[in-house]
Amino acid sequence: MLRTLLLLLAATSLLSAQTVVDVWPEGRMPGKGAKEPEAAVPRDDGFQRITHVSRPTLTLFRATRKDGTPAPALIVCPGGGYRYTVVDKEGSEIAAWLNTKGISALVLKYRTPDNRDGALQDAQRAVSLTRSRAAEWGIDPKRLGIMGFSAGGHLAARASTLFEARAYAALDAADQSGCLPDFAVLVYPAYLDDKNGGVSPDLNLKANLPLTFILHSEDDKTHVIGSKIYHTALEAAKIPHEFKLYPTGGHGYGLHCEGEAKAWPEDTLKWLQTIGMHP
Repeated sequence: MLRTLLLLLAATSLLSAQTVVDVWPEGRMPGKGAKEPEAAVPRDDGFQRITHVSRPTLTLFRATRKDGTPAPALIVCPGGGYRYTVVDKEGSEIAAWLNTKGISALVLKYRTPDNRDGALQDAQRAVSLTRSRAAEWGIDPKRLGIMGFSAGGHLAARASTLFEARAYAALDAADQSGCLPDFAVLVYPAYLDDKNGGVSPDLNLKANLPLTFILHSEDDKTHVIGSKIYHTALEAAKIPHEFKLYPTGGHGYGLHCEGEAKAWPEDTLKWLQTIGMHP
């Protein structure tokens, strides 16, 4: 309970001091927005959910490094079934934790509800925009990854497999920077399978994919099959990756897991060290 409270306080404190950047230049966002004004989704669990997003943003949580070198960074995609985004539990709290490890984070508030095409455009633009402003934000443009939770994990998987053809026409100088993340971390990702034993058709495993880390719990009955199928397909295609399957943990826990999947943050850091993305 104390750990949870400290995480919430840290995330709240950081959020109040961070920079919020529009993903798109004013009036130039491709695709469609929501039909209703942006709003909170009321729940009684204390976490914040946002829906009807027509103005995608990146919230920068900048890590301070003692040696002054550019920090590795992760674009964080919260989950919410593409109906909303859980902007604190799978967003600002994750960013606060990453900052304590010397990693910068950019929380992506992508378009909802039910706008997967718009969300992919937002994610691709977020990668390019971050690379284009890496020097300004103290980020190493060659150590920029994407991390997603649940539906955000699906979005991160799409962003890391559908980069050969950008999902929108380039708008400006920011889009001259590549939209391929250097690595991807998929935490209890959803929608990776086609429900018939294959990989979802909206993922492209023929591309030269970045290094990928998949984390899931065996007792997540709804979505773990997708991670297993994705892992098997990556193995068959000889695409370097790692799959960590925990016996217990469920789904949607963020940093609040009480099962064996509570080890996922430290396992992620170890993997990042292994691939040379974190000292």
